[in-house]
Amino acid sequence: MFDTLKLVVLALIVFFAALAADWARDPAYMVHALLIMVIAAGLFFWQLRNMPVDGVAAPHAPAPQGYMDGPIRYGVIATAFWGVVGFLAGTYIAFQLAFPALNIEWAQPYANFGRLRPLHTSAVIFAFGGNALIASSFYIVQRTSAARLWGGNAAWFVFWGYQLFIVLAATGYLLGATQSKEYAEPEWYVDIWLTIVWLTYLAVFFGTILNRRERHIYVANWFFLAFIITVAMLHVVNNLAIPVSIWGSKSVQVFAGVQDAMTQWWYGHNAVGFFLTAGFLGMMYYFVPKQAGRPVYSYKLSIIHFWALIFLYIWAGPHHLHYTALPDWAQTLGMVFSIMLWMPSWGGMINGLMTLQGAWDKLRTDPILRMFVISLAFYGMSTFEGPMMSIKAVNSLSHYTDWTIGHVHSGALGWNGMITFGAIYYLVPKLWNRKQLYSLRLVNWHLWLATIGIVIYAAVLWVAGITQGLMWREYDDQGFLVNSFIETVSAIHPEYVMRTIGGLLYLAGGLVMAYNVWRTIRGDIREEVPMGGAQTAPSAVPAE
Repeated sequence: MFDTLKLVVLALIVFFAALAADWARDPAYMVHALLIMVIAAGLFFWQLRNMPVDGVAAPHAPAPQGYMDGPIRYGVIATAFWGVVGFLAGTYIAFQLAFPALNIEWAQPYANFGRLRPLHTSAVIFAFGGNALIASSFYIVQRTSAARLWGGNAAWFVFWGYQLFIVLAATGYLLGATQSKEYAEPEWYVDIWLTIVWLTYLAVFFGTILNRRERHIYVANWFFLAFIITVAMLHVVNNLAIPVSIWGSKSVQVFAGVQDAMTQWWYGHNAVGFFLTAGFLGMMYYFVPKQAGRPVYSYKLSIIHFWALIFLYIWAGPHHLHYTALPDWAQTLGMVFSIMLWMPSWGGMINGLMTLQGAWDKLRTDPILRMFVISLAFYGMSTFEGPMMSIKAVNSLSHYTDWTIGHVHSGALGWNGMITFGAIYYLVPKLWNRKQLYSLRLVNWHLWLATIGIVIYAAVLWVAGITQGLMWREYDDQGFLVNSFIETVSAIHPEYVMRTIGGLLYLAGGLVMAYNVWRTIRGDIREEVPMGGAQTAPSAVPAE
């Protein structure tokens, strides 16, 4: 009966998707309708092939035992794939800014900077970062709860549903379907689909915790749960919209004016605070102790760090709206809470670094551990720089300049990127039952390519941003601006060229990682001289 119901539902989806494609009012909606129609048709025939023959039901399979690692394996591969895609898109748009002729005439409007920029942002944050968070959280919650993922195949739905969201969002950007809201670009029907997937993710994660066989809830799961719940709330409220037509992608936001701006940056900054910070701190609290072979330095500090972080972050959004129509009291509130964020942020960094107490010697031989240390260093630097930039006097110089871009990338590439790379290198041998990674020396190459790339990228944009800010503030004796906008653009052209070099190095590191992961999955081990004077080549991961 249930199998028949699934066939009926899939057939209805195919029918209505075909109808939507025929009646579509814009290209993005039509392409998405056709895509959903093809996927639903494929699932229909797959389900039909697996139906019982002559009314005889298939023998009942025994209940699965052990951990559910299938979606995690796919998630790790998806993380590496989307990471390379996101880095490639980012490098290309960096070249477009340095050399505008690369906005190729015959590829317009699909390959211009305005459409590729949100593609890059979403690919790195939501495709690369999102897959890393989902995969690592599913891995960690099972091991720390001693329980299989709850919900049967719901974890598979989360994985494939999230990939569909990524594809719908990315193709929508290229075809001009966007809400034009930072970190919240997808249109209404893509937002609805993501809500369904995300609530399923919450159910799987929370259900696993409820079924745990360990009395204690490990601190990493606190951070993951806070990240999942808060992102769901932020996403729903910020994306409240009314579709112009059920047959088109265009929608009208419920909020308008300064209320819309306030809601957007309540969402936008907390997308950084919970998606890119709390979730990745959950990864840090598991992978750093495991790789170092040491317990968390201070469990009490981790709990204080958790509660302080989630309370303070939620109020910090208004610092994006200094010197706007937002009331002054709200701007000041955002600034004060941003400055207070120094304390819990650095509490987490110190806790992570001090976890290496008694294991610092491992840095000589373990490039994966070095990645974790570098990620924590960039976390500390970014969480110092961000509150500093929220101070009104500093913000008057930095706002709307490339300094902000440098700040975002030092956090995204340094903190989020490096800890994700380390997590991938930790997980791959575990998930595929390999003795060690294909090559530790390639990990070291990746480490240095990524680190040098980040440093170049962030440093030149700091210089570019401060140059822009100073040139925009320069007045003559009569009160007129000294520099035209084009003069500021010309002045920072060398920095734009240098940025492309930093991006290329980071992209090269991502390609090295993808190759290393592929060879590890195949079961290959490269013969190489041990690192750091070790007598024997160290295992890529500590024994469990």
